[in-house]
Amino acid sequence: MDPVRIEVPTPSRPYVVTIADGAVDHIGRLLDELHLPERRFVVSSPTVWRLHGPQFQRAVNVAGEPILVPDGERFKQLPTVARIYDALVRLNADRASMVLTFGGGVIGDMAGFAAATYLRGIALVHVPTTLLAQVDSAIGGKVGCNHPLGKNLIGAFYQPHAVVIDPEMLRTLARREFRAGLYEVVKYGMTSSAALFDRVAREQKGIFARVAEALTPVIAESCRIKADVVAADEREAGPRRVLNFGHTAGHAIEAVTKYRRFRHGEAIGYGMLVAAELAKSRGALAEHDRQALSDLIASLGPLPPIGDIGVTHMLEAVQHDKKMVAGRLHFVLPVAVGATTIADDVTENELKAALKRVGFKA
Repeated sequence: MDPVRIEVPTPSRPYVVTIADGAVDHIGRLLDELHLPERRFVVSSPTVWRLHGPQFQRAVNVAGEPILVPDGERFKQLPTVARIYDALVRLNADRASMVLTFGGGVIGDMAGFAAATYLRGIALVHVPTTLLAQVDSAIGGKVGCNHPLGKNLIGAFYQPHAVVIDPEMLRTLARREFRAGLYEVVKYGMTSSAALFDRVAREQKGIFARVAEALTPVIAESCRIKADVVAADEREAGPRRVLNFGHTAGHAIEAVTKYRRFRHGEAIGYGMLVAAELAKSRGALAEHDRQALSDLIASLGPLPPIGDIGVTHMLEAVQHDKKMVAGRLHFVLPVAVGATTIADDVTENELKAALKRVGFKA
């Protein structure tokens, strides 16, 4: 398929997302065309580097040894970011240097935060290797890490200089990890595009088989939606909050289970179900739309069980959510497939009832 180029015209730094099979093989040339620093440090995970490191090194003249850190969500903490700082200092990285992130969303978030704060900011390019990172976390400039009490409580807005997406990287991705990314695609469909929602439901076989004609349009449309939202509201002052659909309860699930049981996308899958239950109970979402969302999430495959996760613990975790503003929680609620609204008056009793209906322990 022909390469896809999507502009992200954010006020702080406009950049382009390039989507193309084999894009990794041409990264060096792309960086040269952008006149980015020639001292290029790569941050990756041991797993990704074992699978794709040789290919990456053939394409990019990497400065020094690759900086390898663990990529599980439970490792997305300040001590891991400190390991990236330590390596950059040891390798004498200066302001005429850049960071390339090569991995999933955890790698992109942590290495992006390191790039944003090392020497008060050096050049950054994301090369995401998971579906979730390709359709979501690599775009938009959110970088950071978790705190034991909450998800992504430490971070910054720092736009990359480019995002390079190679769908061929997904061929080695485990089915569970791939499915976790699809829940974020469902999020984009539910918030912004009924056509994308229907495409995922209709073309699951080709998408899971990673057929380019089925998969690339899904990636590209998700990126376009996020690019449009981020360009309109770079720092999440208003419209960008729509991208948090499913993330309030989803982040609470991750925190309560100490980031060990759920992939991020799986937690978001449950979070979307909770938000849909809230919307339906308020009369904002028709039952057939709630059912359509539930059916699509179920059709993608089994989610980890939640029957042992207590509602009380979930409510406590929600109180630490970064979407609290002046003591009020902003909750993204669906009103139809392809449309949402934001409510700041969801009560504890409403949320408790919704959590119970989804299956959390009373």
